[in-house]
Amino acid sequence: MQRRYQHHADGDGPFANGVETKGMERTFIMIKPDGVQRGLVGEVISRFESKGYKLVAMRLFHADRERVEEHYAEMRPETFYSGLIKYMLSGPVVGMVWEGTNVISLGRKLIGATMPRNAKMGTIRGDLCITVGRNVCHGSDSRTSAEAEIKLWFPELTKETGGWNRTTDQWIFENRALARRPGHK
Repeated sequence: MQRRYQHHADGDGPFANGVETKGMERTFIMIKPDGVQRGLVGEVISRFESKGYKLVAMRLFHADRERVEEHYAEMRPETFYSGLIKYMLSGPVVGMVWEGTNVISLGRKLIGATMPRNAKMGTIRGDLCITVGRNVCHGSDSRTSAEAEIKLWFPELTKETGGWNRTTDQWIFENRALARRPGHK
């Protein structure tokens, strides 16, 4: 019988060091002032942890205007820009860096559509939001934006720092040792 997965004995490829690493990346997630004020920080963290993602960094920020304007620079031409900046400065935000397989795209799916009325039930915005101006959280939309946002909010964090070994990874990702056990198909 043919095995479903190709396992690499040399420790590289999608199962390096016994743990699946293909698509492993980091993303920036920010809980906005409405999410912090409503006490939804734990709910957002729980959704990402339950999915199997690893929290690499987290900080409560009283964001300064310069950082918020840089974060939302691409939205400067929009009519809602000044209101957005004012709102983002109205209270604390929680910035987080999450790590995992396809965390950027799947993290966006966990969050849901920007417009809460278009967000599916079961997503953060589908379950917890009513209006776009109070949509609880932000998530990086690409690898490029994730890298820029992590650098902006966590300049001390590099690809080499912030990592830690989570003991539950063996229960989230397929392990080569389990795949080689006798009778495993």
